[in-house]
Amino acid sequence: MKGKTIRVLLADDQEMVRAAFRMILEAQPDIEVVAETADGATAVAEARRLRPDVCLLDIRMPELDGLEATRQLAGPEARDPLNVLIATTFDLDEYVYRALRDGACGFLLKHGSPALLAEAVRAAAHGESMISPSITVRLLRHMTPPTASAPAKTTAPVPPRAPAKAPVEPLTERELEVVRCVARGRTNEEVALELHVTVSTVKTHLGNVQRKLEARNRVEIAAWAWESGLLG
Repeated sequence: MKGKTIRVLLADDQEMVRAAFRMILEAQPDIEVVAETADGATAVAEARRLRPDVCLLDIRMPELDGLEATRQLAGPEARDPLNVLIATTFDLDEYVYRALRDGACGFLLKHGSPALLAEAVRAAAHGESMISPSITVRLLRHMTPPTASAPAKTTAPVPPRAPAKAPVEPLTERELEVVRCVARGRTNEEVALELHVTVSTVKTHLGNVQRKLEARNRVEIAAWAWESGLLG
C-alpha cells in the first residue's frame, strides 16, 4: 500500500468524536476519511458499498453495536472481510477478546495520542494488529506463569508460557532497552523521553528489533519480551 492513500470509514454515535478523529486523520498526508456514520447498521452498509481500507468503529452505537458490526465485516463468515479497528472508551477484556476473535485488526482507547491513532490506522490498512499499550500490557501479563507469592486465581487459570523464539540476530543493549519500554506499554514518544533519544531513533531501533525477532508489530515485540522473561 506504499504510496497509496488509506481510505477510512468512521463510525461513532458522537458527532464530536467523529469530528476529532477526522481532524486527526486528515492531517496525515496518506489518510483520507471517505465516510462517517452514527450507527452500526449504516456503518456495515456503507463499508460494504465503499470497501474502505480501514473501518474505524466505536463499540456502543445504536442499531448495531461495533462488536457485531466487526463480526459482520471481518469475522470468519464475512465475505471479502475488511480491516476493522475498534476505538472505544471501554477497555473491558471481554470486549477486547471478542473484537479480536471476530477479526478486528486492533483495539484502541479514545484517550490515546493522535500519533497512536494514525499509527494504528496504518497498521490496520496492512492487516496488522495494533492494541493500546495499556491493554497490551494487561493481556500479555496473562502469559507469565504465577509466582509462589502470587498464586493464580482458580477462576482464571494461566496457560503454560511458551518458550520465547530466539532472534535471528542478537539484540543490542539499546534495542533491549527499547523492547522493555514497549512491553511496559510505552508509546514511541514516551520511549524517546525515557531513553533520552529522538522518536526517529526509537523507530529505527524498533525496525531493527522487528527484523531480528521476525515480528509483525509492537504487540509481537511485547509478547516476545514477556515470553523471554525480559521484564524479570
